[in-house]
Amino acid sequence: MSAEITTNRKALRDYHILERFEAGVELKGTEVKSIRSGLVSLQGAFVRMEGGNLCLCESSIQPYERASHEQHEAKRLRRLLMHRSEIDRLVGEIERSGHTVVALRMYWKNRRVKVELGLGKGKDAGDKRADLKKRVTDRETDRAIADFQRKR
Repeated sequence: MSAEITTNRKALRDYHILERFEAGVELKGTEVKSIRSGLVSLQGAFVRMEGGNLCLCESSIQPYERASHEQHEAKRLRRLLMHRSEIDRLVGEIERSGHTVVALRMYWKNRRVKVELGLGKGKDAGDKRADLKKRVTDRETDRAIADFQRKR
């Protein structure tokens, strides 16, 4: 089984990621079965403070179709499991500097589901264009180097 479950590619496009954190996720049994089936998406997922805990919002884990009696909601709030010192530091960064915390990827670690969180600052349109331009130039230089190596 692959360690990588899913990634949020839009988050890297829309935010400058300043710092990364790892958090566990509190899940129900049917959610774990759905994740094993690949029925999960992190598009638009972010973290919010709810009652002293960090919660993962807007992450979608589709219902497990073969569940017998108990089913979960697809977009419910899921509590994140982190040390209190990390939570306090993260909340302080969010409140003080106006940054946001987005979910970057979900993966397996020692048979547990973990989420990689990124403390990010939103990009404006100019930054997105600059990143796209840099990727295009990098791709062109890599092709030119490969052509040169092939001819030798």
